[in-house]
Amino acid sequence: MRIAATADLHFMPAQHGALLEQLNRVRDAADVMVLAGDLTNYGHPEEMEPLLNVIVRSRVPTIAVLGNHDYESGKQTELMRMMIAAGIKVLDGTAYERDGVGFAGTKGFLGGFGRGVLTAFGEIEIKHFVQASIDEALKLERAMAQLRTSKRVVVIHYSPIAATVEGESLEIYPFMGTSRLAEVIDRHGADLVVHGHAHHGKPEGKTPGGCAVYNVAITLLQSQQPSASYRVFDI
Repeated sequence: MRIAATADLHFMPAQHGALLEQLNRVRDAADVMVLAGDLTNYGHPEEMEPLLNVIVRSRVPTIAVLGNHDYESGKQTELMRMMIAAGIKVLDGTAYERDGVGFAGTKGFLGGFGRGVLTAFGEIEIKHFVQASIDEALKLERAMAQLRTSKRVVVIHYSPIAATVEGESLEIYPFMGTSRLAEVIDRHGADLVVHGHAHHGKPEGKTPGGCAVYNVAITLLQSQQPSASYRVFDI
């Protein structure tokens, strides 16, 4: 299976023509398209509607998770309904199997990496913050536990490792993702992990257990090749 993956489109109607031209090429390059969050800029249904027109016209089966921008206006449930109605498989702590390849996904959350992971100690506000990070890791755990395929792809918005965040300002590393996600991935194993969010990070790295992780934020892809709007993987 060839998978075209991208993230952080931050779609606004003014981008419609350019993105349509870019994604029209996907069907010649891949069997499946994966969108790793931040599909809209402000989470407005008015942004999602023309984006869905672009995605549907690409005529490629599409799998997606939402990102933090898609939650900005509190319309995430409506956005997911719109996507599902358009035929997109939306992963939110859920799994999907297609042609022998399993996809598990969720948005993920932040909280830091390695020894810098924030723990639930101190003020109640800190405990609520950490619980949100744990809840997203548990959603990924449930999704991965559902897969029965030998080939596994994880789709998340936030990074599970620090390596693909390198290039962002050190001050915002804890807000780029959390290694709690990597712990789940390593318990279950994955052939491919894709995420976005870190616009200025690095393109690839590995979890402590050796699972390949790729940052497919479109800004990062285009910094390497201006005409690129997705990266293709063979699974």
